[in-house]
Amino acid sequence: MTDSPDEQAGNTPIPPEFPPVVYLPLAEHTENPEEAVVELRRTRDGRMALMAYSAMDRLKYCCGEQQPWMVLPTAYLDNIQQVQPFDLVLLDVIIPEEHRHGSVSA
Repeated sequence: MTDSPDEQAGNTPIPPEFPPVVYLPLAEHTENPEEAVVELRRTRDGRMALMAYSAMDRLKYCCGEQQPWMVLPTAYLDNIQQVQPFDLVLLDVIIPEEHRHGSVSA
């Protein structure tokens, strides 16, 4: 079996069940989408993860009400990868309270 063109290029194909748009946590609020910096998180094993959320209510539930965010078509995740390299995408992961924006220890 041969790898697909995406896999040969080093890109991981997006699973077919992935939502068509995702909500991404940002490092800070911005009015200009071109200035947005997506918030990446380091996993316990040292990889860099892009956190993505399938709906606004999930982002707020998982990241907290203070979390800056942007919505993006899933197809544009490759563009993010080129600007802010990451190793994996995690979908709808709950961020512990102490690591959320606006928490006392954040």
